[in-house]
Amino acid sequence: MRLLMLSDVYFPRVNGVSTSIRTFADWLVRRGHEVALVAPDYGPGSGQEVVDAAAGFRIIRVPARVIPFDPEDRFMRRRPVDRLVAELGTEGWDAVHCHTPFRAHRLAVGLRRRHRLRVVESYHTYFEEYVAHYLPLAPAGLLRWFARYASRRLCAEVDHLIVPSRQMVSVLRRYGIDMPHSVLPTGIELSEFRSGDGAAFRARHGIPADAPVMVTVSRLAVEKNIGFLLEVARRVRERFPDLRFLIAGEGPDGPRLRRRASELGLDGCVHFFGNLERRTSLLDAYRAGDAFVFASPTETQGLVLIEAMALGVPIVSTAVMGTATVLEGAGSALVAEANVDDFSAKLATLLADPALRGRLSAAGAADAERWGSDRLMGEAEALYRELVARGPYPLQVARV
Repeated sequence: MRLLMLSDVYFPRVNGVSTSIRTFADWLVRRGHEVALVAPDYGPGSGQEVVDAAAGFRIIRVPARVIPFDPEDRFMRRRPVDRLVAELGTEGWDAVHCHTPFRAHRLAVGLRRRHRLRVVESYHTYFEEYVAHYLPLAPAGLLRWFARYASRRLCAEVDHLIVPSRQMVSVLRRYGIDMPHSVLPTGIELSEFRSGDGAAFRARHGIPADAPVMVTVSRLAVEKNIGFLLEVARRVRERFPDLRFLIAGEGPDGPRLRRRASELGLDGCVHFFGNLERRTSLLDAYRAGDAFVFASPTETQGLVLIEAMALGVPIVSTAVMGTATVLEGAGSALVAEANVDDFSAKLATLLADPALRGRLSAAGAADAERWGSDRLMGEAEALYRELVARGPYPLQVARV
């Protein structure tokens, strides 16, 4: 099968969507399918067309511009995207998988209408909860209305939706979207999460071997709620004066979070590491933690929780939206309420009890097995085949 993937974001931009795309593409290539990805050009070094060395699939980079209010991301330019409608349509693709709703969606719709290709689209992001953070001068109510309206319009232009959790399906139904869909979380390649040296990571960064450590891995953005975790750290530090809080990730909220940590008197406690190499130092950072902490209220899934499970790091987390699905029945986690008192109490209980940490750590591997890519990606493969079996999209007047 020849599958074309489209996205407005991909590495070197680090986030859950990039990780999800690589997981999909890597698994499909190993199964013998041909995969190509259209994604933005992030400037020098990203290239126009390359092969992903890790997974062996083709990446077509599209000229893009910086987004003023979100400088990490890029907006693919319209004319190159429109040219690709004609160019890619002649390459004999069996199906198209679109991962984002901006220029990539425009390209997907053009391929569907002009070349009658079947399109599946993933609804990765809870946009209603995100837009106000990035357009703070616009009325929040208007932004939420627009996110719902745009979601209805965009979803109506594809053949099938992939939604990562039941909770997100409920949100879409609340929008009035009731179309063919599959609840299909992104799995992880479990074999990538067998290593990691927490002791070595602590030693490299001057963190005492016996210090209690909480760790999180996240994009530094307001919606990830890391400011809440700083408040938790301040509270827990009252009981554990040697507490360290390790934060791996980058993002637009980084400067504010650094200031906030200082305001809370956490200068010697909080360590910001930026983006770490996924297959080496990031695994070490996870393993350096006595507890993995997470409190984002907007996740459609929460891949970092699954990664922590696979690495045997005990978890303290809220359970909202997609994280509720990941944590349902999990023996490797303590689920906390979204308030500082309850979250701090559960984290302190875990840090004070080595036996409890041992039980949660031992349960992690079994919890992670439910989210292995081999099991979940088999369902995606079956969905692609079902789309192909439907035959071409009904002939439309060619337009973009």
